[in-house]
Amino acid sequence: MSYPQNSTGMTGHPEIAEMRERLERTASSGRAIAVEGLILLTGLYAAISPWVVHFSGQPDIAVNNLIVGICVGLIGVGLALVPERTFRLVWTLAPIGVWLVISPWVVTAAHGARAGIIWSNCFTGAVIFVLGLAAMGITVGMTRPRHR
Repeated sequence: MSYPQNSTGMTGHPEIAEMRERLERTASSGRAIAVEGLILLTGLYAAISPWVVHFSGQPDIAVNNLIVGICVGLIGVGLALVPERTFRLVWTLAPIGVWLVISPWVVTAAHGARAGIIWSNCFTGAVIFVLGLAAMGITVGMTRPRHR
């Protein structure tokens, strides 16, 4: 099968160009930038929370929060630097937020943690969950085709 000389494959398709333009416009909106920044900051807090809240004697939950925080922070950085490749990952923030809420009871050896750990994880997990929903709402506009 031969293609016309001026064809560049899918990259030259008009809908691809329109989708890239819409992605760039949406990703550079003030709302998207705010959500990206809040995701990054919440991830950083989750990662350092074992030292802020003093998870002493609870190494399992400390490692859990460090890993979760790094993952959330990396998603935030990815959204800021390469949104066209990272926007498909934002759905993972909602289950990560739920995991952070239940992790003090699941990860700790005695299946119970101190009140400070529980409050920190519940609040941080809820924020990550809400930011995940907000990011999903923003990205729906990126992928929805424009009707003419």
